[in-house]
Amino acid sequence: MSNELLDIDPIDLQFPFELKKQISSSLYLANKTDDYVAFKVKTTNPKKYCVRPNTGVVLPRSSSEVLVTMQAQKEAPADMQCKDKFLLQCVVASPGATAKEVTPEMFSKEAGHRVEETKLRVVYVDPPQPPSPVREGSEEGSSPRASVSDSANVSDFTTAPRFRVDRLEPQENSSEARALITRLTEEKNSALQLNKKLQEELEQLKRESKRSQSGGGIPFMYVLLLRCGLAVHALNTCKFSPRNVAVRKKWCGVQCCQFERCRKLSLGHYLTKTGTLLLGSM
Repeated sequence: MSNELLDIDPIDLQFPFELKKQISSSLYLANKTDDYVAFKVKTTNPKKYCVRPNTGVVLPRSSSEVLVTMQAQKEAPADMQCKDKFLLQCVVASPGATAKEVTPEMFSKEAGHRVEETKLRVVYVDPPQPPSPVREGSEEGSSPRASVSDSANVSDFTTAPRFRVDRLEPQENSSEARALITRLTEEKNSALQLNKKLQEELEQLKRESKRSQSGGGIPFMYVLLLRCGLAVHALNTCKFSPRNVAVRKKWCGVQCCQFERCRKLSLGHYLTKTGTLLLGSM
C-alpha cells in the first residue's frame, strides 16, 4: 500500500499465531519524496502490541523498518480472526529533522497540517511447519484469515507502546524465583561470614602454637602431665578445711562446693576433669 509520501509494505501485518509466545512482524516504510517524512504508529489495542520505533523520521529517498511485536497470548481467538488494527500517520517534516523532534502536534489536522493516514489490518496465519517427507497438496489458493473490514475510526487508535514486553511466565513463578534468589543470597553471605570466622580462628591457633613452641622448649604434654600430677597431689594432701580454700583455688581453679564433689569421685575421673580444666585455661 502506498500514499503520496511513503510506500508501506506489507499491506497487512501477518503474525504466525502461537500460544504463550511473542511474535513479531516487520513493516517497511519507503520515502519516495525529497522531503523528510515523520511518521507515527497507533493501534486499537496498545496493551497487546509494542512498536519499535513507534515514531520516527524517514530520510529522503530512503527506507525504515518498524518492528511490531505481539505479546504472548494465553488463549486463541475464535476462528483465528483478529479485530486489532494499526494506523500509520505521516507528515512532511522540516529538513534535517530527527526522531527526537517528532511531536504529537505535528500530526494534528486541527493545526492545519497535511497528515496522510493508512490503516493496516492484523492477520493471523498458521505457524511454519517442519518439512514433511510426504508431499502435500498446494495451498496457494487459500488466503490467510483476515480481520474484519477497515471500519475503525481514527479516534479508536492509540499510540502503540515502544518498549513494553510482558513476561512469558506466570506471576507466581516470578515471585517464587525472586524468593529463591533472596534465600540463596542470604545463605551465601552466611557461608562467607562463617568461612571468614573460621579462617580467623585458624590463624589465631597457628599464632598461639608458634608462641608455645618458641616459649620454653618444654613439650606441651609434659607440662600438662606435670600440672595434672600436682593437682592430684593437692587432692590427696588437702584436708578441705576453710584455711585451705586459697590453696584449692590455686591448684584446681574451682569453688569450695566443687571440692566436696571431687572428693567423692574416683582418682581417674578427677584426673580427667582436672585435665579438661587445665586445657581450657591454657
